[in-house]
Amino acid sequence: MTLPALQNSSVFYRKILSRFPQDISLAFAYGSAVFRQTGSSQGQMGKNMLDFVFAVDDPVTWHTMNLIENRKHYSFLKYLGPKHISNIQNDYGAGVYFNTLVAAEDRVIKYGVISTDALIDDLLHWKTLYVAGRLHKPVRILLQNENVKLRAALVSNLKSAVIASFLMLPESCSEEDLFLQIAGLSYSGDFRMVFGEDKSKVSNIVKDNMPHFRKLYNNILQECPQVVYKPQQGRLEVDKSPEGQFTQLMALPRTLQQQITRLVDRPGKNRDVEEILLQVAQDPDCGSVVQQGISSIVKSSSITQSAKGIATAGLVKTVSYSAKKLQKMWRGWRRKPS
Repeated sequence: MTLPALQNSSVFYRKILSRFPQDISLAFAYGSAVFRQTGSSQGQMGKNMLDFVFAVDDPVTWHTMNLIENRKHYSFLKYLGPKHISNIQNDYGAGVYFNTLVAAEDRVIKYGVISTDALIDDLLHWKTLYVAGRLHKPVRILLQNENVKLRAALVSNLKSAVIASFLMLPESCSEEDLFLQIAGLSYSGDFRMVFGEDKSKVSNIVKDNMPHFRKLYNNILQECPQVVYKPQQGRLEVDKSPEGQFTQLMALPRTLQQQITRLVDRPGKNRDVEEILLQVAQDPDCGSVVQQGISSIVKSSSITQSAKGIATAGLVKTVSYSAKKLQKMWRGWRRKPS
């Protein structure tokens, strides 16, 4: 969400954005090149690949223009044309089309394109938790138009992250516990966390960015009736009564409710969602069920999106990108105390 990143020039970002078609409803930068993470130096940040997401109202038109301006960014799929590229974007994986290892302003960048409608759907319902999960963490908003539905969906996504995390946390916890839980939602079930990502990734994101997380979630926590928030002490008291948990479960995004229903409801019973969630609210393993539901969403989208990424990046870039990820994982292992 809208937060200042560390020591990054807005002019620099404007220069990068100027390279692309301007019909963008939301553009943001995220990741370790934008927000410092534990164990990385300022110099290392400057070498990391810059990650962007662009939400566009009309993907066919946007890719048509981008193929004219930046044809070299695309893999062999450019020969299929903008309609097929848009179909691949919308119909497979998490609804995002990535071009990676692109040179821009003396940096290497990766950018994903998602339709505005698909983004709103993910923010509200956690259909894939792919882009919605990235927006649970601090990002640098570069451009945002006046789309009221999109603005409301961005806030709704943050509220959902808080509620889902409450269900998996103990009654009394710290701000850091909450932010670690929130930051970990979109990595829960992600197969890349087994092979290809630094295992300390979630704590690295949170520990050096606590002020950014506080700014992102402060108003939501202050206004939420499900928690007593004590910002001065950095503590929270969450309502863990069956009634409180039922209220929280009923407020979860639709796809997560459906996943929880599938996990709990026996085949053939076909009970309604409200009845099942009432049962889960009284279950001592309520948090575990919610965790499993989130993992099932993330696992599916991470596998299909990564498979799509091989085609959208092309074989050479896929090998190069994977090597960089494994290098980061190796650095993470070396940082751990023996």
